[in-house]
Amino acid sequence: MAATCGEQIHREVQDYYGKELQKTEDLKTKACITSSKPVPKAVRDALERVHEEVVARYYGCGLVVPECLESCWILDLGSGSGRDCYLLSQLVGEQGHVTGIDMTEGQVCHRARASPRPPSIPPPSSPSFSQVEVAKKHIAYHMEKFGYQKPNVEFLQGYMEKLGDAGLADSSYDVVISNCVINLAPDKRAVLQEAYRVLKPGGEMYFSDVYASQRLSETVRKHRVLWGECLAGALYWKDLYSIAEEVGFSPPCLVTASPITIGDKELESIVGDCRFVSATFRLFKVPSSNQAGPGQVTYNGGIVGHERDLVFDANFTFKEGEVVDVDAEMAAILRSSRFAEKFLIQAGAAPQGCSCKGIKEKIRDPFQLLERLSAPSPACCPGGSCGPSC
Repeated sequence: MAATCGEQIHREVQDYYGKELQKTEDLKTKACITSSKPVPKAVRDALERVHEEVVARYYGCGLVVPECLESCWILDLGSGSGRDCYLLSQLVGEQGHVTGIDMTEGQVCHRARASPRPPSIPPPSSPSFSQVEVAKKHIAYHMEKFGYQKPNVEFLQGYMEKLGDAGLADSSYDVVISNCVINLAPDKRAVLQEAYRVLKPGGEMYFSDVYASQRLSETVRKHRVLWGECLAGALYWKDLYSIAEEVGFSPPCLVTASPITIGDKELESIVGDCRFVSATFRLFKVPSSNQAGPGQVTYNGGIVGHERDLVFDANFTFKEGEVVDVDAEMAAILRSSRFAEKFLIQAGAAPQGCSCKGIKEKIRDPFQLLERLSAPSPACCPGGSCGPSC
């Protein structure tokens, strides 16, 4: 029964994104068009080089672009029209590689084929292409625009819960990204399990998605439009932490959060008092050999777009040359990931009299982060490392 329900959700989501939505303006809520954290100039410039049709068919809820990507192999779950893939293609460079996987193939030109057309009625000027088809047809355009001798992007049709069926091997990617699509998957645990499997040791899952302030009612979870609008499948934010731990990831690092407004009276009445937020998290596949105690870290600088300071998440901002006291979780992440060469990492507690930044209580709740971001900013952050709000 569960498989049947999941298959039905997949079909309805395919129809919603492959048929009903043709541009961002077709969305009925603001769940998939919320803002993200400030974007570095290099990323803005790269985005301007993406084909206009690819951008027009984008329905993500943020801009999922982590730092330090040169030569990385990246997998985009639910790549849609390929906007983020073509953006990342420029950031990883010709030696890197970006794979996009999406389930919406097979809806090509459905409107043109829907019914016989009398000779007096001309064909549509712009036939409706599926998300994957839109992405594929612009590969040559982008590679020429980027000056690449051969493509460093590919697009696959498949399900993010079953990456093995698409031929994706264990430990084959440095980074997995996802932009407002995990909520569309009936089995969130399977998605995270597959992402963990295909990541290399020390790899990262960096993703934006929609989260709920409580577990959703059955009425909401069965509402077709709310599924397509990214709300009916929203995970209760606390469940992300338990699922990530079960799968094997390090505890989620909350990066940023943005409010979601529905703006449709009928849908608002169905949702009731539940609130939604668009939040970005980062999860790391930390080998057990790298899990030790707390330490002190010093950012060496040099990451493009983040030369002077690196806003790692809502709890840690690392400034070039400044010693920061970190807990065991963060020490293990930095030590095992692609960020290791960008930091001087020393084990052990801070020596007495050290002028390093201390550890403050971490913020993990995206709704709490929203409240902090909307509050007046203090002149400085007392007692520890600062997040984006400071």
